[in-house]
Amino acid sequence: MIRLSVAVLQFVELFVSSVVHIAYGFYIFSTAVAGDLSQSLNEWIYNNHGGSNVKEITNVDDDSKVLTSNDDLPPIVLLHGIFGFGKGRLGGLSYFAGAEKKDERVLVPDLGSLTSIYDRARELFYYLKGGQVDYGEEHSKACGHSQFGRIYEKGHYPEWDENHPIHFVGHSAGAQVARVLQQMLADKAFKGHESTSDKWVLSITALSGAFNGTTRTYLDGIQPEDGRSLKPLCLLQWCRVGAIIYDWIDIPWIKEYYNFGFDHYNMSWRKMGIRGLFDCLLGNSGPFASGDWILPDLTLQGSLRLNSHLSTFPDTYYFSYATKRTRKIMGVGTVPSGILGIHPLLFIRVLQMSQWRHPSDVAPPFKGYRDEDWWENDGALNTISMTHPRFPVEHPSRLVTNDSDCYPLQPGIWYYKIIEGDHILFIVNRERAGVQFDLIYDSIFERCRKHAFRRIPPTLPNQVHH
Repeated sequence: MIRLSVAVLQFVELFVSSVVHIAYGFYIFSTAVAGDLSQSLNEWIYNNHGGSNVKEITNVDDDSKVLTSNDDLPPIVLLHGIFGFGKGRLGGLSYFAGAEKKDERVLVPDLGSLTSIYDRARELFYYLKGGQVDYGEEHSKACGHSQFGRIYEKGHYPEWDENHPIHFVGHSAGAQVARVLQQMLADKAFKGHESTSDKWVLSITALSGAFNGTTRTYLDGIQPEDGRSLKPLCLLQWCRVGAIIYDWIDIPWIKEYYNFGFDHYNMSWRKMGIRGLFDCLLGNSGPFASGDWILPDLTLQGSLRLNSHLSTFPDTYYFSYATKRTRKIMGVGTVPSGILGIHPLLFIRVLQMSQWRHPSDVAPPFKGYRDEDWWENDGALNTISMTHPRFPVEHPSRLVTNDSDCYPLQPGIWYYKIIEGDHILFIVNRERAGVQFDLIYDSIFERCRKHAFRRIPPTLPNQVHH
């Protein structure tokens, strides 16, 4: 009877979580469509009823621009997280809620929304430098996908090198993408680009960065035993099936609107047919069979594997904003900090993550693991995971309460702040964050422009250094 009750509760939780996630996805998609339709209608009205003597104003707000001036400020590159999108996807909707408009030199690349950290880092390099994405022969064979992907005829910052470094700002998994890319640059991992180095990266800033994994992956359906395989019935199974069918149907205009990023797996019906579809759905082929997708990278085990090969470099500045929507109660444990301040998409997970217990019959992910260290969370990531790289080796770090306390900045140290907010507070919907939105992003952009630099401070627009 007890087992039946538990099974019923688990099914109800899965049903509620699925409905909430689908509803939110539909809300985002419909918002983007409504925005595009409104813009098209306004343009039609203007073109048909506007005065002939009025000069037409065009909106150049796409990501086709190429930054080419060596004398300009270093670009700031915003990297989205899981299920995210860059400029040009979902119409005019902004993943970073318009933060990219705060500076003239900002790029927002569109990377795979469900692809692995490794694949995203490879894509990001060619997006910036130019050329055809090369995932590497060894990796491609091991994972069963094409070695080459999208072609960027012109890189968005082709002069990128040690003398023209870049600032990266990553939300969630985007922070790990920046770290993996920097390690690839240090390891000279890009064929035909033997001069790369870690100095190509001037700074990395993380917004709710996924440095050390999250216990939410297990709640969503990944098996704690191996940090890779999925439970037979779970939220991630729905996600897996949906992504496979979406790519297999392969309607070009819809995929231009939103893409999971698995084009290099050739899962279209045109290339794999019905038999290939069933192979993917049964787990015999595709990214979910090989483990070459984002969720295994976000488990505690997957993050340990990544972090064991990643360094914090002495000439790069590192910053992190860790978020939490929980509070500790003496004698009780950790609970959500209110209800109204937590997005409905995340409330159930905030509650579950604050009560997480690693299965007693499964070996802990690393020596010294304690459940209570992972209870503080923001509904998607554990707060302990977001401050700085901690496992398997803790990297140099410094807690910051006031920004002025950390100046002058030192490279090679993770400066981190813990702020009250859920995982999607600073993306998509600017109104939710209120004044905090501008405070956080303004401080990031100001730091990139005034404090994080090599040799001499950069010259800001309308400003001359004496």
